[in-house]
Amino acid sequence: MSDNDLQQPQPVPPSGEKLQKVLARIGVGSRRDVEAWISEGRIKVNGVAATLGQRVDLHDAIAVDGKLIKREEAAEATRRVIMYNKPDGEICTRDDPEGRPTVFDRLPKPREGRWINIGRLDINTTGLLLFTTDGELANRLMHPSYEMDREYAVRVRGEVDDDMLDRLKAGVTLEDGPAKFTDIQKAPGGEGFNHWFHCVVMEGRNREVRRLWESQGVVVSRLKRVRFGPVFLNSDLPMGRWREMSQGEIDILAAEVGLKPVALPTLNLKAKEKLERLQRKSSRPMGRNERVRSLRPAQEGAAERPQRPAKDDAPRKGRSSTVAERPSDMRKRGTKPEGDKPAGRGRGKPRG
Repeated sequence: MSDNDLQQPQPVPPSGEKLQKVLARIGVGSRRDVEAWISEGRIKVNGVAATLGQRVDLHDAIAVDGKLIKREEAAEATRRVIMYNKPDGEICTRDDPEGRPTVFDRLPKPREGRWINIGRLDINTTGLLLFTTDGELANRLMHPSYEMDREYAVRVRGEVDDDMLDRLKAGVTLEDGPAKFTDIQKAPGGEGFNHWFHCVVMEGRNREVRRLWESQGVVVSRLKRVRFGPVFLNSDLPMGRWREMSQGEIDILAAEVGLKPVALPTLNLKAKEKLERLQRKSSRPMGRNERVRSLRPAQEGAAERPQRPAKDDAPRKGRSSTVAERPSDMRKRGTKPEGDKPAGRGRGKPRG
């Protein structure tokens, strides 16, 4: 090594953490949300508009939409996760300028942070949605690199043959690039031109399942998400209701994306009784006056008209457990989830 090399100053590593990571960890929003807010100029650091990739430390004052974030009170991330059985007619945003009902309307208010939706479902799609107060968990579960498979029960109208299913599994080109189902299984039910299938995608692109089927000239008349990664939607969670996941279930979900366990926050007696009361209420089916009425897209040549909420008749796969361990983990410990059949499929296959 020469004297000139010794005299050159060593680069100083950047201090602090990236702004989007800090805000995601304390539950302000997912990293994608925060990045979008930075681009829109909604976030300021020390009174100056933030930039993408900016790093902050505990001495920096962060404000979102003019509201100062109290980082000292939320220094430790809380990791709560709830499952929600989304009905038809609700949208996956917090506020809607048109006044339509949103998926957040029925959720309990967390004591710390706020609920971050893990992925989205369009207004006419029903089924499993996950919410968490941990922005890092939400970011990893949605990131394509972790390959969290999503399984749907879908009813299609039209002729479906083996060649069509082979094309959908091999991949077709949509307007935003190539897409495919990693697996398709025919399910019981359906009459005439109506057929039920369980299909799996590895991405969360907008209306991807509908667009894949429609690329083959058939119409999707019902669509319901029944699984997200290891989490299954069971028949004991009524439509329009939520359930908080247990510590063990959350730990399995977090381990899927390489996160270490975080203990659930300790509740005092009053808060615990309130949560249990809300949970009991949410375990009852929706009453007639609670149901969402929406306008479905009109069929060709027919006027739009309000539809009654359809009976939740998607073919179910019998399970008693909600969160399943991966087959590799089950073989390692010589166990299987309660009520599940022996694992015989790999990732990306409909299971149940």
